[in-house]
Amino acid sequence: MSESYIIEMRNITKRFPGIVANSDVTIRIKKGEIFAILGENGAGKSTLMSMLFGMIEPDSGEIFVRGNKVAITSPNEAVKLDIGMVHQHFKLIENYTVTENIILGIEPIKRLLGVFPVVDTKTTSKKILELSKKYGLEVDPSSKIENLKVYARQRVEILKMLYREAEILIFDEPTAVLTPQEIEYLLDIIRKLQEGGKTIILITHKLEEIKKVADRCAILNRGKLISVLDVASTSTNQMANLMVGRELSLEINKPEAHFGKTVLEVNNLTIRNSERFKVVNDVSFKVREGEIFAIAGVSGNGQVEVADAIAGLSEHVKGEIKFLGENISGIKVRKRNEKGISYIPEDRQQVGLILDFSLAENLVLKKYFKQPFCNGALIDRREFSSYAKRLIEEYDIRVAGGENALTRSMSGGNQQKAIIAREIDIDGSLMIFVQPTRGLDVGAIMSIREKIIEERNKGKAILLISLELDEVLSCADTIGVMYNGEMQKIAPAHEMTEGEVGEYMMGVKKNEKK
Repeated sequence: MSESYIIEMRNITKRFPGIVANSDVTIRIKKGEIFAILGENGAGKSTLMSMLFGMIEPDSGEIFVRGNKVAITSPNEAVKLDIGMVHQHFKLIENYTVTENIILGIEPIKRLLGVFPVVDTKTTSKKILELSKKYGLEVDPSSKIENLKVYARQRVEILKMLYREAEILIFDEPTAVLTPQEIEYLLDIIRKLQEGGKTIILITHKLEEIKKVADRCAILNRGKLISVLDVASTSTNQMANLMVGRELSLEINKPEAHFGKTVLEVNNLTIRNSERFKVVNDVSFKVREGEIFAIAGVSGNGQVEVADAIAGLSEHVKGEIKFLGENISGIKVRKRNEKGISYIPEDRQQVGLILDFSLAENLVLKKYFKQPFCNGALIDRREFSSYAKRLIEEYDIRVAGGENALTRSMSGGNQQKAIIAREIDIDGSLMIFVQPTRGLDVGAIMSIREKIIEERNKGKAILLISLELDEVLSCADTIGVMYNGEMQKIAPAHEMTEGEVGEYMMGVKKNEKK
């Protein structure tokens, strides 16, 4: 083995019940490079890196760090080898401060009056503040995690690694929950870390991000290593085709729209948050049969609150929400579901799923109380199972253990596929999609966008809320742009350019409603 490799994983195989997660995988990573691991949801990316970080052990194969063969049996062992990992779903304690989370398990002790041992948080906080400024990871060390936004929590996870002086940094789907602006900022941080001598391993399925920062990438497909490529000389199309194992078109076939009657009508909607601050102000729009009405906007401008209000999840709502001509403003969530409103929420784990339920139980969450799943007071779990198997097959949900798998054990992308499968299968008149492709690989993204258009072609009314501008422009028939809680512009999609949508999103152009 060449000394230029800081990490070598040789012939790694890992099996779980019913699935081979990694099959005879060998990768070699050079010191100081940004090495991306690319693959579809369920391809084995996170499993491979979980073995490097000591969270699970391989069934066979060898791991070398700096030329030495090692047995990494726990994350503590990985940390001793200067390996750190930022997980897709953060490992932070909500009611602890930033400093308390970072030093957890390695608390520095000083002697008060030379006798009494106390944790030295003052000195530690100062060091954390210096680290945060050095790498552009500004956070307040005294802030509690529960009060931080997603991007700030991610910074805490990165600082946790840097505080422990990790040299090899693993990022697992680091941009899955970030806005476009936050993604660009994170990529700059990753470049700074590389410039500072760190070796970066980036687990992702986002081809554009790989092209921006990675030196080389390994492509996995269903647990097998397909190729290791030089990123600069490989096109995104080549990567996508290798990743999904077939020729993949990145163009969407969208037939001409044929609009029918109005399904959703929102009039003068005003919403206040839990602190009674106005987050949506006097918003009105309509969505018709056979129409994809997309709301574009920078994160935090009220578009998600609009979706929550329509689904019945919000309090402090004023205005009128009409579904098929009926005012549903005072109707409970289940009644709205039964009337034919499907909802894919932004937060799949807190709102979309019950993580400690099985996949089958989550897939029937909105139908379990109806026949054939329920006869009187008796639940028929055989029907749960057969229904779940159909959706798993139809939506390519990849999970060890099949329909009986614990939902918490599934990858984020496959959790998202499960929600989308459940909501589309309701077959209602209105489908609300909030960030439907967040956390999905390129193959799944194209598949979900095609399904959205397929539902529109069937005459469904679609409300699409997405931070991905290319998703809005490629899918929408009509675009509404929100800024600072207000609808700035509503127009047919073909009449708006990317630049114009961007200007309305940033508040450069204002209040030109049609």
